[in-house]
Amino acid sequence: MGWIFLMFAGIFEVVGVVGMNQINKSKNIRSFSLFIVGIVMSFSLLSLAMKSLPMGTSYAVWTGIGTVGGAIVGMLFYGESRDWKRLMFIAMVLAAAVGLKLIA
Repeated sequence: MGWIFLMFAGIFEVVGVVGMNQINKSKNIRSFSLFIVGIVMSFSLLSLAMKSLPMGTSYAVWTGIGTVGGAIVGMLFYGESRDWKRLMFIAMVLAAAVGLKLIA
């Protein structure tokens, strides 16, 4: 169950980052709500995941999901670079997270 909590914690971290980006574009209640809900849910689910998973593994996978998710959202919705080198490093972050799952 810890891995499921951790996966959703990472997804909500991406939601929080999207909210933060929206706040920078227009300061309205929807943007602030998206940011707050994303961050609160992310930390809550991370806390639940850490009850059954090691702290180091949980944090590394959580930040990896957030990093990769933020980069992908940026490429898909905000016109950020899709350079092959960037994609290669995103794949490396994903491989590291999978590796941590396999050994934890």
